[in-house]
Amino acid sequence: MKVRVRPQAAEARHVTFESPLGLMAVVAVEAGVTLVHMGVEEIPPDWGPHEATPVLEAAEEQLTAYFAGDLKEFDLPLAATGTPFQRRVWSELVRIPYGQTWSYMDVAERIGDRKAVRAVGLANGRNPIAIVVPCHRVIGANGKLTGYAGGLWRKERLLSLERGEPALFA
Repeated sequence: MKVRVRPQAAEARHVTFESPLGLMAVVAVEAGVTLVHMGVEEIPPDWGPHEATPVLEAAEEQLTAYFAGDLKEFDLPLAATGTPFQRRVWSELVRIPYGQTWSYMDVAERIGDRKAVRAVGLANGRNPIAIVVPCHRVIGANGKLTGYAGGLWRKERLLSLERGEPALFA
């Protein structure tokens, strides 16, 4: 799955739904998903009106199946906004297999620049399409969980789910 760039446009729409990680919002334009956000408290105006579209319906359906443990690979059009370097990192993140983790160095090596390990961490932290672009699967070189924009408790629960430990996810 390649992450394309598409500016957030006037045509943006969003849906919200309850998940095991709190209220989720998914934002999309015609070209694809631009944002997946956990723990939503308020909807910014640039997320557009609350209106289901085929892309948003597919995203909600796939995220729900993922949380149920029934989906291991997302099949959604993505249209994230980011720098060329960020998009390169995000495109690599979608290659991390379900249930596995890579270190920031692993990602840096896979994009061909071992010296970019810190930049990889920054790009990982700016990933706007959480879960679908699985930034939660990136951990420290020592095997420990490191920062996660959605909170480390969410990262731990997502990794537990993918390890087949649904009781820990509840």
